[in-house]
Amino acid sequence: MARLTLRQLFTPTGSVDRSTYALFGVLGFAIKHNIDRFVASYFFHQPWTLFNYWAPLRQTRITQLHGDQVRFLAVMVASALPFIWVGVVLTLKRLRSAGLPSSLVILFFVPFANLLFFLLLCLLPQRDAASHQTPQPSTLNRILPAGKLGSAAISLLITVPVGFGTAYLGAQVFTNYGWGMFVALPFVMGFVAALIYAANQPRTRNGCIGVACLSVALLGAALLALAFEGIVCLIMALPLALPLAAFGGYCAYLVQKRRQHAAPVFLSALLLVAPGIEYLEHIVARPSPVFVVHTSIDVKAPPEKVWNQVIAFTQIPPPAEWMFRAGIAYPIRAEMRGSGVGAERHCVFSTGAFVEPIQVWDAPHLLKFSVTSNPPPMEEWTPYHHIEPPHLHGFLVSEGGQFLLTPLPNGGTRLEGTTWYHHGLWPSAYWRLWSDAIIHQIHLRVLRHIQAEAEANS
Repeated sequence: MARLTLRQLFTPTGSVDRSTYALFGVLGFAIKHNIDRFVASYFFHQPWTLFNYWAPLRQTRITQLHGDQVRFLAVMVASALPFIWVGVVLTLKRLRSAGLPSSLVILFFVPFANLLFFLLLCLLPQRDAASHQTPQPSTLNRILPAGKLGSAAISLLITVPVGFGTAYLGAQVFTNYGWGMFVALPFVMGFVAALIYAANQPRTRNGCIGVACLSVALLGAALLALAFEGIVCLIMALPLALPLAAFGGYCAYLVQKRRQHAAPVFLSALLLVAPGIEYLEHIVARPSPVFVVHTSIDVKAPPEKVWNQVIAFTQIPPPAEWMFRAGIAYPIRAEMRGSGVGAERHCVFSTGAFVEPIQVWDAPHLLKFSVTSNPPPMEEWTPYHHIEPPHLHGFLVSEGGQFLLTPLPNGGTRLEGTTWYHHGLWPSAYWRLWSDAIIHQIHLRVLRHIQAEAEANS
């Protein structure tokens, strides 16, 4: 292990071996983490854990910071600058000794992914001076087997764990379910999986696309096996994720002829693009659009009979619809507490009750209400007894609803149910296809029950 002087720690020339890099990395992080804990707790009375390096103020977005939080972040950034510089210097030295492009130093700044980057730098052997003067195969070429199955296996062993870490970072740390997770991650996973697969020799288009899709499918299996997601949510994400992964694999197939020069750069895309987008989504607050769903049905009963069922309908039999049997929350009964404006309606679902203060009571024509409490939108199908992914709370929110009763010439009633809601899932247009369909089925379950009860009592 080479000895470093204090001056060499701040000078980017020269090189270091992997043991020196690992030793200074561990010591530097230990010193910095203890300094950060002391400053955060003693001066600002803030807790400080390892996750704070990715999200210093996990519950606050950058657009909502107040004075004390700004000062806290400024102090933490200032104290980190010398450590950042030393880390960049040592990383440049280590890249040079491993024969890798210096431009890869940008991975030093990528949240979460830099941990894998540091590990690789601690493991890659040093290249001697003679190897710098003669053409050498790329790092990927040195570690990949020549066969298709071996290359595919190594590709999946790299991309699936990193993809899992990126998904964990977005969902559990940044609490985002957006473009980074559902668009960037499957595309880049497919792209890099296929690129690694084709690093030794050109592969067929179908082979690249197959490995790309398999990487995303295995990521879904890992999320299910490790109790991070349920089957239904993974099924909903597949129509979006698999085509993006296939497109990423096809793009890798097109660029594989330049694989020896481009592989390290494209490999870094998986470590840079998806976490970067997740982080941007975390710090930039975006208002969720409000959507509206209308569903109507004709009832062979006068509005007065229908109204009595609308305000408090009786117990609905167990559902036969596949989505409700798969775990989507479904309505069971409605209870009215009081009458008129200011009364409170409780619509009991399989996962809890919606609390609905009445805003308009125009019997027997219009019942309109807001929603002040939302139960979870589903119970996940999972091999485990119960899981609680973050998207079950606050990501699909009903804001209000109404029942409109319109008399028909034949003495019947047209009953229309309306729900206003928003969700925090992106791309919102894609997820709206699912949420609109689910809410429409919820409407139909209630309206058909009201129809049956009103017609039986008329």
